[in-house]
Amino acid sequence: MTTRWTAALALLLSTTGAWAQDYPARAITITVPNPPGGMNQIHAQPLSAVIERLTKQPAPVVNRAGGTAAIGTAYVANQPDGYNILVTTPNLYLVIEKDKLYGIKSPFSLDQIALLALLSADPLIMVVHPSLPVKTAKQLVALAKSKPNELVFSTSGPYGITHTPQALFMEATGTKMRHLPTTGGGPAITQALGGHAQVTGGGPAALYTHVKSGKLRTIASWGVKPHPSMPDVPTFKSQGIDVEAYLWVGLFTSSGVPEPIQLKMRELIGKVAADPGFRQALEKVQVVPDYRDAPEFRKFFDEDYKRMARAIKAIGKL
Repeated sequence: MTTRWTAALALLLSTTGAWAQDYPARAITITVPNPPGGMNQIHAQPLSAVIERLTKQPAPVVNRAGGTAAIGTAYVANQPDGYNILVTTPNLYLVIEKDKLYGIKSPFSLDQIALLALLSADPLIMVVHPSLPVKTAKQLVALAKSKPNELVFSTSGPYGITHTPQALFMEATGTKMRHLPTTGGGPAITQALGGHAQVTGGGPAALYTHVKSGKLRTIASWGVKPHPSMPDVPTFKSQGIDVEAYLWVGLFTSSGVPEPIQLKMRELIGKVAADPGFRQALEKVQVVPDYRDAPEFRKFFDEDYKRMARAIKAIGKL
């Protein structure tokens, strides 16, 4: 390496170091790649409030919806300034795997994305309309096998967060049901409430009030342990069905952000996650805080990605 290049590298590193020391020096934009509402918004709003209080800098939440979260994700992937945070769910890689299935070029790649932290990882819960004569997973499997392709399950959309776990369930149990795709988690639940679908799934936060009112009946949780807000709901694994799926929410940025700045971002997020106000905001809506810094999040992310990629292959082209 020439002396000139050595000097240039040293200057770059020193500049980045000084930049990191002053971080954040201006507003941090929080991107939600969906319309207002939903799990990402539930996390983004208190995240914004605590960041502003800790840093004395603005932290606006901007909704960049479209393309099953792909538009907002691609935007942040191309912002290597260290002042953009993406709040998103498994849609991050569900889009990638769906595009791969159809031979479509995705608007972003996973190597453009850097993991910052996991904020929560609630297990998805399967529920049925109370008119369905089943109370356990075993009973549901027996009924589905006796009526192949007669029971209808509603989801948030093809290859989405609630479609892929259902595909894993059917694969593991050898059952077949008809798919009723909708435009989101809320509409999928509405279809089940109205009896147009007999089976659906969702996060505890979305299902809690409907279960408590008796309008929907729980069957099982896709988690490895019961959820605190629904402690009486058994897991599929405890009933001999080896499936697992989560409605998790994590924070990401562009992989082009220099490492010292990524560390500063992670430090700030760690402080937010420990803030009582942030935790209470999540717990108020039945979301259990489950903060994990980037290394621990990476392990969880990779395992979950493998499960969901297998689910999309099981679904195949529609």
